[in-house]
Amino acid sequence: MTVQVPTIPLSSGAQIPQVGFGTFQVDPEITREVVADAIRSGYRSIDTAARYLNEAGVGHAVADSGLPREDLFVATKLANPDQGYDSTLRAFDGSLAELALSYVDLYLIHWPCPARGEFANTWRAMELLRSQGRVRSIGVSNFLRHHLEELVAVSRTVPAINQVELHPYLQQHELREFHAAHGIVTEAWSPLAQGAVLADPVIVGIAERLGRTPAQVVLRWHVQLGNVVIPKSVTPRRQLENIALFDFELEDADMAAIASLDRGEDGRTGFHPDRFNGFPADFEAATPNWNIPASK
Repeated sequence: MTVQVPTIPLSSGAQIPQVGFGTFQVDPEITREVVADAIRSGYRSIDTAARYLNEAGVGHAVADSGLPREDLFVATKLANPDQGYDSTLRAFDGSLAELALSYVDLYLIHWPCPARGEFANTWRAMELLRSQGRVRSIGVSNFLRHHLEELVAVSRTVPAINQVELHPYLQQHELREFHAAHGIVTEAWSPLAQGAVLADPVIVGIAERLGRTPAQVVLRWHVQLGNVVIPKSVTPRRQLENIALFDFELEDADMAAIASLDRGEDGRTGFHPDRFNGFPADFEAATPNWNIPASK
């Protein structure tokens, strides 16, 4: 029996499952098998990116599932070097071919890359793709408030989603408030802070009291905040644990205790969106707390 995951409405009129499956750092060689396991476990939203080099595996798993296409929500992202109007259109064609799909449910600008100065032109191309029906919803990833304000000022379309690093050590209060005021859904990548929060005494204490795993506690915290969340695991058992979030609740005191863990910018484990532009020299300077030498 698979878990039934609630959905959240997007400004585009689409619905996105509140818990999806992330494929960042899933080896392309095993992506087909891992995503197939996730779909069998009940995941109906799959998140990939051109940068992950595993879109083909995601597409194979979708085809293998035998599910009607409309039952699955597939998201991918534009690689940073492909920003720009014409290059975005070409890159999307490439992603769609890799996925072997006729459309994607969500297409995201992966990073604002402010030094490139192309995200507004990129967004115009994405609006065209949406008008053609090749993309059902368009959004952004890793945008800060001032990036969103710049985009909204020159666009007819507000992003449906902003996918950002968000976890108990980096709670992004101001950004989430801006999202709520503008109808933008908050989606959390690295929802467990690369696993760093799982040993936190506050999280462990709540988990022990509830008879849940620390990961389930953190993911349930996201759910109760109203975030969309995309945990990743290549292990079927953990895939099942990470989606089994809807038969328990955190108390107000639990939510307050987790809220107290926020470290602000000191909690960031990934690239800072104002300092990362997709150039090789950016990696070390932009990631003081993260040793993974590839962009999320």
